[in-house]
Amino acid sequence: MKIHRINPTKRWSDVTVFNGIANFVEVPESDLSADIKGQTQQIFAQAEEMLAKVGSDKTRILSVTIYITDFANLEALNEVWDDWFEEGTAPSRACVKAELADPDYLVEMAFVAAAGEEFR
Repeated sequence: MKIHRINPTKRWSDVTVFNGIANFVEVPESDLSADIKGQTQQIFAQAEEMLAKVGSDKTRILSVTIYITDFANLEALNEVWDDWFEEGTAPSRACVKAELADPDYLVEMAFVAAAGEEFR
């Protein structure tokens, strides 16, 4: 089976798809001065773009691993999470406290999603 790599570079690909399953990671990119809600909204907007590139959408997300720098921000993150997912479409998830590569990142998310038919 073919491995699809979307926008590959030497260090990473924006999305990697194998056997119809897409994997990608998002960090806040447009405004690192934003609070946890703003950074989470940035990640979700970027995730929607990546999902579209593989013929998918947020209702087809299978799991998300959330890396958060401070659990004091978890309630605010959950508010954005709950607003973003429609009732009955939330994926499984894990939430891990971590030190992230950029000290301005408050959150990073690794997504696994079902891709569209053209990626099977």
